[in-house]
Formats: sequence, structure tokens, C-alpha cells
Amino acid sequence: MGVSRRDMLTGAIAIGATAMVPSAAPARVRNNDGIERWGMFELELAGPARGNPIDDVTFAATFTCDGDRLTIPGFHDGDGVYRVRFSPPRIGVWQWHTHSNVEALDARTGSFRCTPPGPDNHGPVRVTEDGYHFAYADGTPFRQIGTTSYSWALQSDALCAETLATLSKAPFNKIRMCLLPPVAEVAPIAANPFVKTGPGPRDWDPTRPDPAYFRRFEQWIERLGALGIEADVILYTPYDQARGFADMRRADDERYLRYVAARFGAYRNVWWSMANEYDGVKSKSMADWDHLFQTLQAADPHDRLRSIHQRNVYYDYRKPWITHASIQNGSAVLNDARAQPHRNFAQKAVIFDEVMYEGDSSKRWGQLTGEEMVERFWWGLIAGTYVGHSETYQRHSWLGEGGKMIGSSVSRLAFLRRILETAPVPGIEPIETWYEFHLGGKPFDYYLRYFGDARPTEWPLILPGRAEDPKNRFRADVIDTWNMTITPVEGTFTMAQRDHYTHHDPSRPTIALPGKPWIAVRLTRV
Repeated sequence: MGVSRRDMLTGAIAIGATAMVPSAAPARVRNNDGIERWGMFELELAGPARGNPIDDVTFAATFTCDGDRLTIPGFHDGDGVYRVRFSPPRIGVWQWHTHSNVEALDARTGSFRCTPPGPDNHGPVRVTEDGYHFAYADGTPFRQIGTTSYSWALQSDALCAETLATLSKAPFNKIRMCLLPPVAEVAPIAANPFVKTGPGPRDWDPTRPDPAYFRRFEQWIERLGALGIEADVILYTPYDQARGFADMRRADDERYLRYVAARFGAYRNVWWSMANEYDGVKSKSMADWDHLFQTLQAADPHDRLRSIHQRNVYYDYRKPWITHASIQNGSAVLNDARAQPHRNFAQKAVIFDEVMYEGDSSKRWGQLTGEEMVERFWWGLIAGTYVGHSETYQRHSWLGEGGKMIGSSVSRLAFLRRILETAPVPGIEPIETWYEFHLGGKPFDYYLRYFGDARPTEWPLILPGRAEDPKNRFRADVIDTWNMTITPVEGTFTMAQRDHYTHHDPSRPTIALPGKPWIAVRLTRV
């Protein structure tokens, strides 16, 4: 269709788009060969520039197609420019009309045609029906291999470009990133999200988000989308107490969240993280966080994924506005039996977004070896959960500012991602974690057994199963997760009842192993 990958994400209006403007300045739509399903329609109108355009002007557009109806809030983009961004969830002709308390923005109408998505466009990521895994809107599994770089998008253009070049060669399909500067020292370029009113650190106007700041940030969301990477946007942090971005009044918080949702919500690769270490923000109570979630949910008709990250006090992830759990815990993924109960508590998909970091930092949370980082991913996988990466070395901190990665875990996580591409849909499930089997997969079809830093020379092949369960035949592979090799085991294994609770192959009771750490075994039904 001649549409670039960028246009697939942020793209433009379909062939035949119309904008019927009976008076005032004409509406502007970005026209191209057609907007794909889950792409982006953008409408631009001229309106008031004086006063406070955010507080004084209401602006939205309603989109309809074959019975579907969505009202999308608009936003002021500076200098009297107003925009509405809409990501169409279905193919067909969409009609639109605007609503505003300002005549120049009100009662504008038009239409555009939404076309089928291209091969690289699978739609936004959603939680699967079982509640514990992720998939794109078209059903393609999303196997989360995430990383964190808090302030990369706030650095110079050159350093941001280097970060994107690094990510283009890395295995990561999600990155956690701060929208507001967490600390002044790591945001030398994009430092003022709100209009400054004086020289002091708290001399800024929370009623006036600076469009230039947010416009610069969204270009990096677009660039990530072109790479197939989800942007997990962190909305608050507790760290910059001097400027106090996390300490706004409720009305200012609400304005900020509505603005951000209107501006970024149509990007299909956006996730919302309400806060990093939310319980470190002492000016907000649990009721405040609940209210902010409800505000964000109401402001985001695109319904992007939503979570929050804790320091010590776990948020109740069972609340209806939470889509998945984002957890900081340095020891939960030291084995699968520790990790799996978090699914039971959350009753939702779990991502251990922070499990400490690879590096040689003077801080204890930044001293993992590459082997320890990879081990945490594998234990989390066996438990039916997901894990996040970052690294912080004294000579360079990817965690803080992006740029290059220098750690040894990245290539091994790429190897893990390749293994996941052939795993069952929707994802790996924990199997009999109460009884020390250390198995994940799909019972009677697919198993992964991980041994961590142990060095066994054989594995007794014993699987959970009762008399009425299927007795299938399997082929086996021995996986060296550090040296990145897969060695097939000769022949197959035919399971039979061993006792009341387990199956085995009486003719081949064990699988030989190399006596090295970081080994896994994969069983696949034949």
C-alpha cells in the first residue's frame, strides 16, 4: 500500500478522507494512502491561543462506524493549535464530528476510511482472556522481554538516537521510561514539562504543560513503535523532591493525566505506569492513587494497559482499573516457587519489572552478574510470570540515560526470546509448584525444566499426572541458557503411570545432563 512503518503507527487519513468545514479556519488532516486499523488519525483545528487553552476550552470528537461509537478528548498543542488523535479499532468508514465550547472548534464533521493492518501491525497489546499473559489485538502472542531506562527520552537528540540504535539490535520488546524528569541531573535537555514562571525549582505552572516538551517526548514513542517496542510510560516518581512534580494538587494531577492521555493514548504501543516506587511519594495516599487511576481510565478511551510499581507496599492489583501487576522484588525470582504466588495474589499477569540490575554499581541493587540477571528471567518464566532487565555500570548507566548496553546478559535474553517464540499460546504456565517439580509449560504437551546454578549430571524424568491423564510421547532438548546451545536428546520418551500422582518412561527413567550451571530441559509432545 506504500505506507511507511512510521505511518502504520502514527500515520494518516485514508484515501477519500473528507473534512467538511462550513466556516472559520479549515480543519487539517494528514492525508496518505489510508489509515490502517490501529494506526492513528489526527485532526488539527485552529482555536483560541489566549487565556488558558487547557482549562478554558473543551474539545473532543466522536467517531462512529457501523454501530461503534467512541468519543476522544482533544488537546491544545500550543499557539492555538488543537488536535484530536484516534486509533481506529475496526476496518471501515469512520464518521467524525467535533464538540467544543468554542465555535471555531465545534460541529466540524468528516470521515475517513480505515484499511486492514499491514504485516508488522498487530495492534495494541492486551491481557489475554486467562488474565495471566499478553497478546496483541490480532491474537499474536506478546512474550514480554522488557528493559528499563528511566531518562533516556529526556537526553540529547544524539544520545536518544544512540539508545534507539541499541534497542534496534536488542531483544527487548518493552521499555520503561519516565515522562517527567526523575532528577534534574539526568535530564539536561528536556527538563521543564510545565511552563516556567521564575528561576526557582518550584517556579513552574502546573496549569500549563509545555507542548514542546511533550511533543519531543512523543517522537520517541513513535520511534519505539517503528521498532516494535512498547513504551511503558511512567507518569510519576518520588525522586525529584526539589521541583515537586509528584506533589501537585489533585486538580493539577487530573489536568496532567487528561492531557497526557489525550496526547499519547492513540499510540498503539503505549502502556501506562502510574508511578515508579509510588509509595515513596509521601504527599499522596492510597485513596489518591486510586483516584488518579480512575481519572486516567476515564480519560483514555483507547484503554491502554495500566499498572503501578512499588517500593515496599504492594498495591492491590486486583482493583478493576489495574490490567497487570508491575512488581519490584529482588528475591521473588530466585526460583519459580517464590515467583508463582504473586500471580495468585494479583489474580492478573505479573511482570517483575525490577529484580535488581546487572552492573558494578556501589548500590546493592545494581550488582548482579550477567548470569544472575538471566537466571531471574528463567525462574520468572517457569513461574508463569515475566521479568524486566536493566544494567548500571560505573562507566555507563543504561538504567539512567540509555545509550549503549555493555552487560553480558543481553545476548542470552535474545536467546531466551527465540525459545519463547515456539512456546505454547498464550504463555508458559506454572506446573505443580507446591511439589518442587520446577516445571513450566502446558501440561501433557510442553514442559520446561530449569536448574538455575545447580550442576546436575542427570534428571529423573518424572512429570505430574494421574491415571486418567494422557500418557504422551515427547522429544527432549538440553538447553544451555548461558552458552546459548540446544542439544537434542536422541530418541523419544513415552510416558506411563509411575504412581498415583506422576508419570515417567520406565524404559528411559533419566536424561543425562552436562553437570554445568544454567541448564534447562525442554520436552515437546510428538
